[in-house]
Amino acid sequence: MIRKWFDKKVLILGLSKSGVAAAKYLNDKGAQCFITEKKPLADKDKQLVEELNAAGIKTEFEHHSDEFMEDVYVAVTSPGIPPNSELMQKLKEKNIQVISEIELAYLETQIPFVAITGTNGKTTTTELTNFILNKEFKAEKCGNIGIPPCSLLKEPNTGKEKETDFFVCEVSSFQLTYSPSFRPQIAVWMNFTPDHIDWHGGLDKYFEAKASLFAPEKRPGFAVFNAEDEKLLEFGKNYAGEKFFFGKEFETNCSYIKDGVLYFKREPKNIEEKIIDVKDIPLVGNHNYQNVMASVICAKICGVDNEKITQAIKEFKAPEHRCEFVGNIQGKDVYNDSKATNPEAAIFALKSFEGRTLTLIAGGTDKMTDLTEFCETVKKYVKTVVLLGAAKERFEAELRKNGFENIVIADSFTDGVDKAFGTDSEVILLSPACSSYDMFSGYEERGRVFKDYALSKK
Repeated sequence: MIRKWFDKKVLILGLSKSGVAAAKYLNDKGAQCFITEKKPLADKDKQLVEELNAAGIKTEFEHHSDEFMEDVYVAVTSPGIPPNSELMQKLKEKNIQVISEIELAYLETQIPFVAITGTNGKTTTTELTNFILNKEFKAEKCGNIGIPPCSLLKEPNTGKEKETDFFVCEVSSFQLTYSPSFRPQIAVWMNFTPDHIDWHGGLDKYFEAKASLFAPEKRPGFAVFNAEDEKLLEFGKNYAGEKFFFGKEFETNCSYIKDGVLYFKREPKNIEEKIIDVKDIPLVGNHNYQNVMASVICAKICGVDNEKITQAIKEFKAPEHRCEFVGNIQGKDVYNDSKATNPEAAIFALKSFEGRTLTLIAGGTDKMTDLTEFCETVKKYVKTVVLLGAAKERFEAELRKNGFENIVIADSFTDGVDKAFGTDSEVILLSPACSSYDMFSGYEERGRVFKDYALSKK
């Protein structure tokens, strides 16, 4: 493990949360830290940069200079920089190793990681697993959820290593690409659907990035797979380490739902343990039941008793922007699912409202993924679709081609919300199936604007 950082030169790629956390941690360890950022320095970051510079951390903006790349011991990258970028190619030519901030944190601590990856459901599962574990232990959520694990390695006042039992870490495919030795105690793979294809350079490479978490040379103590995902079921069956499945009943090592009850079984006894009645789970939809089953497995592996697991699930509230109930407004139940930045995530959400009349608000920056399954799901579950943003024309054409005609086109985001309230559906759901960058800084801002504007109609 890397332990001696004094006087080592470390290049931090990007002024992101993870980059800043890595720089601060390593600076305290005596490393010479250099942050290089391609974007101009934003006004909102000026005070932060002044603080970094005052601490001895050097920064540069709008370019990546050769000076910053000279004599670099290791580079720590922000998640969004793709392997085929000019910067990464230059570092490769200079034989500079590039690692993720999660890899750095893993190398610097003995605290076991519970790692959760997948195309969808990562954040809810991370939040819920962390919430359950804290009924018995001291757990910290971190990673792609927005909290860099490097920021949790030390107590803020004493500088001593934190007394933490588990890091519950959401891990993206971007981060896994740059994590060559990251080996969690428990690794969970929630699902796999097409996403980030441009970044990875193909669907197979996206799968390989996710699968690297379970590579033989860094096999986790326990692996957890979604048995309802055919690709992961096949992968899991061929996996040689100790494994668990959720979503279907097997002879052993599984969590599943049967007759309205969520159960757990584990060898050697393989006793069917009742965890919770499905009606008592506060989250909506089968995709959320999958999240709960995965979290239950993690908690049981860690040794949390059933009563505490049940209590935690009942108390848990859905994270913001993930099928989040906004309120009953003008007689309609309004849900914010702004985190649905791809069609597959929107499909999960739509299936949650079976049996109710539904107006879907969709559109944004188009990821250009196939929309066939999305259109078929809309036909089955949705009464009216309100389309907006840069993707609206392609989405409209695909929906009409697949036989769905009840489409309303909006001129702006707020116009789309207005038009949704003008329909006669019982439920209004913002589940865009697109990223948000045509109109917003991210899905968080999109979700907040949606909630504020919808609530203003009360």
